[in-house]
This record gives sequence, C-alpha cells and structure tokens, in this order.
Amino acid sequence: MKTFVLKPAEVQKDWTLIDAEGLVVGRLATIIATRLRGKHKADYTPHVDSGDNIVVVNAEKVVFTGNKLANKKFYWHTGYPGGIKERTMDKLLGGAHPERVLMKAVERMMPKDSPLARQQMTNLKIYAGPEHPHEAQQPQKLDVAAMNPKNKRDA
Repeated sequence: MKTFVLKPAEVQKDWTLIDAEGLVVGRLATIIATRLRGKHKADYTPHVDSGDNIVVVNAEKVVFTGNKLANKKFYWHTGYPGGIKERTMDKLLGGAHPERVLMKAVERMMPKDSPLARQQMTNLKIYAGPEHPHEAQQPQKLDVAAMNPKNKRDA
C-alpha cells in the first residue's frame, strides 16, 4: 500500500454558495472552515490547498444564541495610554461591515500563523446582502440549515 498524497496540480476546486440568513454564526463558521481546508473531501492533504471556493450571502442576517449580541465584547488597544476600546457584537453587526463578524469567526478556526491558511482564506467571499458577482462560476447551493436543526434559529 502506498499513501496517497494530493499534488497541487491535481486539485479540483468547486464553488459553493451558502445563504447565511438565520444561521448560527459559530456553527456556520465551522462548516465553512472545514470546506475551506478541504477536510470534507476524501483526498484531503494537510499541506495542499484542496478546499473549495465558498460564497456566503446575507451575512448581515446571521444570528447568535443566548445574549451574545449584547454581552459579547471585542477589545482592542490603540497604542496610547488609556486607549482600550470595546465594541459589542450588536454594534459590529449593525455597522458598516457586518460581514466581518463571520469573516473573523472563520479566520479564528483556521490554523494559526500559517501561509496556507492565509491562502485558503482568499477562497472565502462574504457579502452582506443577497447579491454576489460569482454567478459565472455556477456555485452549488449548500443548505446548512438542513444539516442539523440547531444550525438555524429564528431571529
């Protein structure tokens, strides 16, 4: 028996479309991260970018469980004395770039400090509204809500 190792020239990348309306952020992010890495395929190889291209629409309509919208806070420091800043998840989703919430959730589930993970993150396209410019690639719809009843919540 020989171990099969996928070569970069042999990779078949598919396009997947996910409608994020009403989906729980953490559960959606794990599914996206798995597909970006290519772990859902039988020919997964850890050091090769064998994942799919993912297009996510309606990212502004994702939901959180519990009181995370009001209680979950993100902190950062400006670099100046007393420069600690905080923002709640509610303000992030209601701001100018609500798609960044899902982008950061997926990014934090990818391998850390890895050039391969940065390359795989370029295969993720997230749009706040229902429109996307990737119709020419004919993405296949993935129904995440039907995978598990816990994936979808009413807002």
